[in-house]
Amino acid sequence: MNMTETPVLEVKDLKTYFYSKDSVVKAVDGVSLRAYAGRITALIGGSGSGKSVMSRSIMGLIDEPGKIVDGEVWLNGRDLRTLPEKQMRKVRGKEIAMIFQEPTAAMNPVIKVKDHLFEAARFYERQKTKAERLADFRDVLQRVGLRNPDQILESYPFELSGGMCQRVMVAMGIIANANVLIADEPTSSLDLTTQASILEELLQLRDSGMAIILITHDLGVVAQTADDMYVIKDGKIVESGRVQEVFHAPKHPYTQYLMEPIHAEELK
Repeated sequence: MNMTETPVLEVKDLKTYFYSKDSVVKAVDGVSLRAYAGRITALIGGSGSGKSVMSRSIMGLIDEPGKIVDGEVWLNGRDLRTLPEKQMRKVRGKEIAMIFQEPTAAMNPVIKVKDHLFEAARFYERQKTKAERLADFRDVLQRVGLRNPDQILESYPFELSGGMCQRVMVAMGIIANANVLIADEPTSSLDLTTQASILEELLQLRDSGMAIILITHDLGVVAQTADDMYVIKDGKIVESGRVQEVFHAPKHPYTQYLMEPIHAEELK
């Protein structure tokens, strides 16, 4: 990875633990990573590896019994860990946006889709009229595979399927136009055609200069889209590097294990 370029986002030794009466789960245990403008950085690992907790930790969205116990999250020259929640609410959406893995939980069920999109767009192109923004929303909803944008805009999240809500979340991430976009499993449970269109949207955002952190378990998606990758296991980064380098010569046994299906396919 390019060490001379300044990262847009730099995470240093982040630790997020979950506490119960008689145990501590170290979900994120000393993770460091960098994300650069105009690049997609993949964080890959199996279920329970800590990747989704990592994404929520960066955003400062950890609820009890979890706690961020140590580390730094630098964005545009500031350590987000030092900001009060009131300031963090302004940073979320304006400077860093997130596509959540569970959109139905992340979206308010009694607020219409159009109002979720207005909230996501609140810092972007403020000179546009309401009608112009609605036209933008229709366009983005169609780009992520929602064919009845007018109906979707007037719908409440509870009226939509999980896959439709997921696409709305992707649309919100696109509309926000933040410096950094964290996409947590943005294509899971979607059909291949919709997956392809959403990955194409992420590539376009990357090409526009956005820094994207792609959280996924899918090595195929990483191979198609990512520039850099970090492999996480049991809350720790076990390997990192340029995607081509890691795919060509994985060093850690866990990375080699993840790569086995791909290498087996290549040998056929």
